[in-house]
Amino acid sequence: MSARLSASSPPRWPRLLLLWLLLLGAAPGPRRSSAFYLPGLAPVNFCEEEKKSEECKAEIQLFVNRLDSVESVLPYEYTAFDFCQSSEGKRPSENLGQVLFGERIEPSPYKEEKLIRWASRWDYILESMPHTHIQWFSIMNSLVIVLFLSGMVAMIMLRTLHKDIARYNQMDSTEDAQEEFGWKLVHGDIFRPPRKGMLLSVFLGSGTQILIMTFVTLFFACLGFLSPANRGALMTCAVVLWVLLGTPAGYVAARFYKSFGGEKWKTNVLLTSFLCPGIVFADFFLMNLILWGEGSSAAIPFGTLVAILALWFCISVPLTFIGAYFGFKKNAIEHPVRTNQIPRQIPEQSFYTKSLPGIIMGGILPFGCIFIQLFFILNSIWSHQMYYMFGFLFLVFIILVITCSEATILLCYFHLCAEDYHWQWRSFLTSGFTAVYFLIYAIHYFFSKLQITGTASTILYFGYTMIMVLIFFLFTGTIGFFACFWFVTKIYSVVKVD
Repeated sequence: MSARLSASSPPRWPRLLLLWLLLLGAAPGPRRSSAFYLPGLAPVNFCEEEKKSEECKAEIQLFVNRLDSVESVLPYEYTAFDFCQSSEGKRPSENLGQVLFGERIEPSPYKEEKLIRWASRWDYILESMPHTHIQWFSIMNSLVIVLFLSGMVAMIMLRTLHKDIARYNQMDSTEDAQEEFGWKLVHGDIFRPPRKGMLLSVFLGSGTQILIMTFVTLFFACLGFLSPANRGALMTCAVVLWVLLGTPAGYVAARFYKSFGGEKWKTNVLLTSFLCPGIVFADFFLMNLILWGEGSSAAIPFGTLVAILALWFCISVPLTFIGAYFGFKKNAIEHPVRTNQIPRQIPEQSFYTKSLPGIIMGGILPFGCIFIQLFFILNSIWSHQMYYMFGFLFLVFIILVITCSEATILLCYFHLCAEDYHWQWRSFLTSGFTAVYFLIYAIHYFFSKLQITGTASTILYFGYTMIMVLIFFLFTGTIGFFACFWFVTKIYSVVKVD
């Protein structure tokens, strides 16, 4: 078993950011200045006993949060076993993120005997973390490779499309028009509503909600608002943002469902509100039952569970209905070309232009740019290590968005040239297939990196992994669909169509 100590001091770089922001906020006058305060980032001063004051404390108060083991994913309260006893004192309250991660903060019997310098207060934690020295080189190596491949894809696409558009626009005669070939041939079917458009629109709404939530959370983490010192802040921010982003989820789902020709708007908004969140909550609740049975501190108390349901039903669902109302109220999305009444027959495809091989190949490149960060993220979750490089994570997030977009656009272009106009579901699944590689890597990580024993821990690992895989599937799939939607709208709006 290993015990974790938690202190209330942030790492060094948020302090530098705070000083920089204070300098920017200072007024130019020589005697007056103005600044603002970032919550939770102010340094705490400590001094020797004889020099203590209200502004300078003499004793560092240490807290314990939970007991972890390399052989189990079940955390326990610090006092769950006889050999660990906490000291008497006021117990701090946990935030939502700490409760979800199974942290139960209590006063500790440990005393800090030697005020440690402010700049080196995190060294004992960082030095104990293995493999951190390889992350810098690995991330930069991945960044160079992905940027090079992205540049090649973009250059090929721009040159090829430029020639295609120029050639199509020079076809003025009737004979030339009858000899159309390539992606221009399917202009009358390119915006034909897909099969199961209801489900696709619901996925797009939930994926938009997750995409915005991830971007804002990582952005705040980069600014230092969600530092590792403020435990649970990252999860709390993500949950609150997800609840408040019900409006864009309902709006996007309604807009695309209407453009697909759907009319069952009540079913659409109900599915957007309950389908994907319901799957996640059902999985989470089953895992919570196991945690309750095992007596783990990660089991969510009944009151917190009720609070989460209240956030979902009382805030997220109404906001989703509001977004759907405005989405259905607006006119349907106007397409640059008309859709023919009779669907065009798709010619027989070769092996490489069929949907399944393209979907499988499309997720390789996006996964290649995240698997290094994925290793460190899984370490922080399952191996009880601290993750603090949010700047690199945000950079990888941007690279993932670009890579998913370009890979999906490239494969979409190849399928359109083969006269296959069923791009909607294929674009979503091509980019979303990155989640399958995520699952495969998680299975590999379980058997090769972890020492977990016990049925309960195994079920919990794969249960929570399936939640992450579903969220990642919706996230990446939405990126691929939006990229292809922009691509096909752009190319068919710049060619002459009779």
